Amino acid sequence: MEAAKPRRRRRRLHVVVFPWLAFGHLIPFLELAKRLAARGHAAVTFVSTPRNVSHLRGRGGHGGAALPAEVSDHLRLVSLPLPRVDGLPEGAESTADVPQEKVALLKAAFDGLAAPFAAFLADACNSGAEAAGDDEAAAAAGFGRKPDWIIVDFCHWWVPHIADEHEAKSVAAAFQPNSSGVSDADGAMELQRRCPVTFYRSCPEVEAQACRILDSVASRRFMPTGLLAPTAGPDGGDDDASAADLMRWLDEQPERSVVYLALGTEAPLTSANVRELARGLELSRQRFLWALGVPTAAARTLELLPEGFERRVAGRGVVRRGGWVPQPRVLAVVATGWVPQVRVLAHAAVGAFLTHCGWGSTVESLRFGGLPLVMLPFVGDQGIVAQAMAEKGIGAEVARDYDDGSFRGEDVAAAVRRVMVGEEGKVFVRKAKELRDAVSDEARQEHYIDEIAKYLRGYKYSGGN
Repeated sequence: MEAAKPRRRRRRLHVVVFPWLAFGHLIPFLELAKRLAARGHAAVTFVSTPRNVSHLRGRGGHGGAALPAEVSDHLRLVSLPLPRVDGLPEGAESTADVPQEKVALLKAAFDGLAAPFAAFLADACNSGAEAAGDDEAAAAAGFGRKPDWIIVDFCHWWVPHIADEHEAKSVAAAFQPNSSGVSDADGAMELQRRCPVTFYRSCPEVEAQACRILDSVASRRFMPTGLLAPTAGPDGGDDDASAADLMRWLDEQPERSVVYLALGTEAPLTSANVRELARGLELSRQRFLWALGVPTAAARTLELLPEGFERRVAGRGVVRRGGWVPQPRVLAVVATGWVPQVRVLAHAAVGAFLTHCGWGSTVESLRFGGLPLVMLPFVGDQGIVAQAMAEKGIGAEVARDYDDGSFRGEDVAAAVRRVMVGEEGKVFVRKAKELRDAVSDEARQEHYIDEIAKYLRGYKYSGGN
C-alpha cells in the first residue's frame, strides 16, 4: 500500500494593519494587531508614520499601547514618513497635532502615502529577512514576503488598487470632497465594494440589534472584532510626575464624587462651548477633573475659559499649568497635557464621565469604569453612540439647540446632576455596571478575534467564500 503523503503545513499568514492617523483609530488597530499576532498564525506588520510609531512604542501617554514581549516575534511596527502638504503644521502626524479646520490637510497628506505604501509592499517586506538574520528565519516569521491581507481604515480608498498589484486582499474596517478631492463617504464606499470582508469594532453585548442587522446582510460579510479595549489594566499608563499628581489627588476624593470631563482631540469646540461648559461645571457644584488634551489644544482652550473662572473656583478648584501639587481640599482640576484616562475611569473617586461619545472613549468607559455618562456629542457617529447609550439607560445627554448646536451652562449642570445626584443617578450607575460586567468576559471578547483569524486563514487557503 502506498504510504500516505505527509500533509503540507500551512505557512503563517502575513497581515498588514494600516489605520488612519488618529489615536482613537491607532490604538484599537494596534490592539487588533497584537491579538492576531498573539495567536501565532500570522506575522503582523503595523504601519503608521514615525511620530505615531514612536508614541505607540513608548506609550507616549496613550495607556495600553505598548508592545508585550510575547508578541514581539510576530509583530513589527513600520514607519512611513508623511508627505509635506502646504498649510499642515510642521511635525503634524495625527489629529491630535492639528486643529479641526486642518484635518482635511492631514487627509491630503495621508493620501500622499499611497506611493510610499506601494513601494513598501513591493520592497520593504523583505526587511523581515534583515531583521531575522537570514531568509529561512524571515520565512518562518512570515515577514519576508508580500502580505496576504491588508487591514485598512475608512479613508484608504486607494489601497485596494495597490493590493491588487501585489495579490493581497484588503479589509475595510461626511460627504464633501476633502483636500485630496475624494470625500470620506466615496472612499468608504469604494473600500466596501472592493473588500471581501468588513471588520467592525463592536459586539452583540453592546449593540445586539446592529450586529444582527449586519449579520443578515446577504451581499457582504461583516465580522465583529469585539471592543478591542486596551490590554493594559487600570494600573498601567503614564508614569509622568504630573499624571501621578492627578492620581494622588483622586485618591483623596470621596467615592463617586468626581465628574471626569474629556472631549477627545477632535471636538470642534467654540469659545461659547468652552464658556458654557465651565459655567455648567460651576453650577453643578460637583467635583470635576477636566482633561483639556494635548498642550496645543489645551492652551487654546485655557484662553477661552470665562474671565474670573480660576478666581471663582479658588478654594474648590485649580487650573493646572505644567507641574501641579495635589491638595486634598481642592475640589476641581482643569488638567493640561495627557491624562491617564483608563486609570482615571477605573478610579473609585470618579462617579461619571462627561464625554463627546467618541467610540474609543465610550469603550474604555464601558470596559474599565462602568460609569454612567453625561453625553455631549459633536461630530460623526458621536450622536448615534449617545443615542444608543441613552437607550441602554446608562446616562443623560446635555440638552442643546440642534439647529445651531449650542448648549447652555444650565443644561450642562442639569445633566451632570441627573447622573451624579438622586435616585435617577443610582439607576444610571446600576445599568452602567451591568453593561460593564457584560463586556468584561475576556473569553468572549477573544472569541471574536479567534473567528477573524479563522476566517483570514480559511479564505486564503480555501479559495475564499
